[in-house]
Amino acid sequence: MNGDLSRNLPVSIEAEQAVLGSIIRSPECFTQVSGLLTAADFKLDEHQRLFAAMNEMFLQSKNMDPVTLIDALVQSGQYDNKTGIEYIQMIAKGVPSVSNVVDYAKIVKGKSTLRRLIEACEKSLEEAYAEEGEVSAIVDSAEQRIFEVAQDRERKEFKRIRDVMNTVYAGLEFTSEHPGMIDGAKTGFSGLDRVLVQLGKGDLVLIGARPGMGKTSFAMNVAVNIAKETKKTVCVFSLEMSAEQLAVRMLSSEALVNSYSLRSGQIQTDEWKRLAYAVSELSNTEILIDDTSGISPTEMKSKLRRVDNLGLVVVDYLQLMQSGRNIDNRVQEVGDISRNLKIMAKDLGVPVICCAQLSRGPESRTSKKPMLSDLRDSGAIEQDADMVLFLYREEYYKDSEGAKDPRPNVAEVIVAKNRHGSVGSVEMGWNGEFTKFLTLDESKEGEQ
Repeated sequence: MNGDLSRNLPVSIEAEQAVLGSIIRSPECFTQVSGLLTAADFKLDEHQRLFAAMNEMFLQSKNMDPVTLIDALVQSGQYDNKTGIEYIQMIAKGVPSVSNVVDYAKIVKGKSTLRRLIEACEKSLEEAYAEEGEVSAIVDSAEQRIFEVAQDRERKEFKRIRDVMNTVYAGLEFTSEHPGMIDGAKTGFSGLDRVLVQLGKGDLVLIGARPGMGKTSFAMNVAVNIAKETKKTVCVFSLEMSAEQLAVRMLSSEALVNSYSLRSGQIQTDEWKRLAYAVSELSNTEILIDDTSGISPTEMKSKLRRVDNLGLVVVDYLQLMQSGRNIDNRVQEVGDISRNLKIMAKDLGVPVICCAQLSRGPESRTSKKPMLSDLRDSGAIEQDADMVLFLYREEYYKDSEGAKDPRPNVAEVIVAKNRHGSVGSVEMGWNGEFTKFLTLDESKEGEQ
């Protein structure tokens, strides 16, 4: 930071002194400002030390007055008796009114926010002048810094249970009167929706499967269903396939045209009609695809904040992501990614579906059905997810020793974790030719 900027950094020494003086004169003031301020919000080092000492005494339930405060500071080697007492007495006497302590604290917080904003802009300027790395990454990094400054301004208070209950009850009334209009999103598969009810706002939904089970197809089937039904924007981060490859797969599923025919160009006359209709249907949805390889949660969040009317995020798949931080241990890195995905879902207020690769555990067991312990790289994935769905097809293991006689074209969606309700299994149809999951006939009885 250059000298000119340092001399002109926003600060109100008077407000800092007024906050500290108010607490010295009336220690109960600390509870009014403790959720708004931290020691780092004060510009002067001695003010930071004073507030930190007050915080420590508050946590230890010690009586706070000028004598005990000075004693704590002297014992920590930060003050001597004479200097400390004189300064503390001076700021305590200078407080206009302790009843305005929250207003003083807001001034301190405002100046602190402006200083952080200046620091964030300076870092972004340095990166821009250095011209190191991709331009998009530099822009995303700058946007993330500004976003973090903005987030830090928010102060959430306790919510009275009666206020929360009023909100919940009003929501229940609305849902009862408008059963088709829910806050989250339905998968579009009736049997599965009967178990899950919906993918709720802020839910991290994990879809785990061994390679070749169809997790990408399942995720995209759900994405298309939600995009059609809700008319909201669905963002897909495809780390494994290009946007064009993913589009071909989606077109194959929607038009019921063999993906080989699409790739080879051997398309029949009747298939052209179905393709034209499917192209029209998909073009009328707001599905956005980002095929950046090795993207981090920070980059995702930066891009998603610019999306209007967001309804769902799909990530394919977890183990191909990068944390964006220097973490040598891959297990810790994956855990860091999953936590940030959950935070992202909560902050954006939309469901986030994330595909995940499973370990080889099922192959070594007599029963090939996946379990939560099969989640690859980190147990934190299971902890962070609100729902965990496993895909299983018996025919996948038809040549394995001890495998059951497979039922062709039948898939099982195993709800292994459901923070909001029951767990269990739902049978679905699977059409591998079109990479499409289907609701079985018996699951449609309730829809007639």
